[in-house]
Amino acid sequence: MAEKRDYYEVLGVQKNANADEIKKAYRKAAIKYHPDKNPGDKEAEEKFKEAAEAYDVLSNPDKRARYDQFGHAGMSGAAGGGAGGFEGFGGFSMEDIFSQFGDIFGGHFGGGFHSSGGGQRVNRGSDIRIKVRLTLAEIAAGVTKKLKINKTVACDKCGGTGARDSNAYATCPTCNGTGYVTRVESTFFGRMQTQSSCPTCGGTGKTISKPCDKCHGEGTLRGQEVVEIKIPAGVGEGMALTVSGKGNAASHGGVNGDLLVLIEEEPNPELIRDGNDLIHNLNITVTTALLGGTVEVPTVDGRAKIKIAPGTHAGKVLRLGGKGLPDVNGYGRGDELVVVDITIPSKLNAEEKKLVERLAGLPDFQKAESVRNQNIFERMKNFFR
Repeated sequence: MAEKRDYYEVLGVQKNANADEIKKAYRKAAIKYHPDKNPGDKEAEEKFKEAAEAYDVLSNPDKRARYDQFGHAGMSGAAGGGAGGFEGFGGFSMEDIFSQFGDIFGGHFGGGFHSSGGGQRVNRGSDIRIKVRLTLAEIAAGVTKKLKINKTVACDKCGGTGARDSNAYATCPTCNGTGYVTRVESTFFGRMQTQSSCPTCGGTGKTISKPCDKCHGEGTLRGQEVVEIKIPAGVGEGMALTVSGKGNAASHGGVNGDLLVLIEEEPNPELIRDGNDLIHNLNITVTTALLGGTVEVPTVDGRAKIKIAPGTHAGKVLRLGGKGLPDVNGYGRGDELVVVDITIPSKLNAEEKKLVERLAGLPDFQKAESVRNQNIFERMKNFFR
């Protein structure tokens, strides 16, 4: 499969282009590669679809933000779409492009394109957005969630058709049963014939004469469904997963919409996420810093023991390799960074104060204090320079 081109490159706009500039660029490309202007030209047809794909993403603020952050991977994901994959473009047919972006052409091209057949327009249910809150442990391992979703479902009496029975149909009066309508328009390319699905029957060639008495001809009812969502390891705040076909049911037996799952991270009291790395601030006592020892630290998998070397100073970073989070695309795993801080007692009794004073008088402690003061003096000199 050929590598996808950058969407900004496809439309010939800068990355900071505003909505009007993107719309104008798409209109220009769509007119240039329109099938009516390039009959039988497969390359032009592919470029026409490519421009529509780029416009679908860049004209939508949410999709554009994900594309700017993750590129094409944020649109299709490692799984390539479908259940558990990232929300993607999915590939439009010509009818899809004209039905969604037909207004961009300003009336120069109708609701469809010239063809020998009308084709049937398929009703599509609306998408549903939900938020799922995950702990770091769930993000690290991946998780399967079962959620009860309130949505429109197909009517159980008519099977979603909206008709009382198989004989409850009549020939569509708009298209006389053909399923499509034809019109001729004057454009700056000359007179063009366009053919599209019948707006009355949606391309079926028939209408419902006796509607279902339960759903009143809609084919859908309000209901619930338990949906199982497989969330891969390594997802992050703001990412969106798409579960295909689990959105609202469409009227008259159409195609279900999708379920869009927005990821939220639950804050962890001990671990801070930085990309795929985790950061833990470790407080140790003065004696542990001086003498060394073994301490416990939290990890995303539980607790781990680490050694503190004698003479460890505040600010030292200890790296626990592979104890971070896995990359969502499978490129390894991050580390856990343990940042050392030393807890200083706020009050000392008389005996403790004498012990500290004795330590302060010893040669090694005086040497350490001299080095510290020298470092401060050097930093001050550099500052004033």
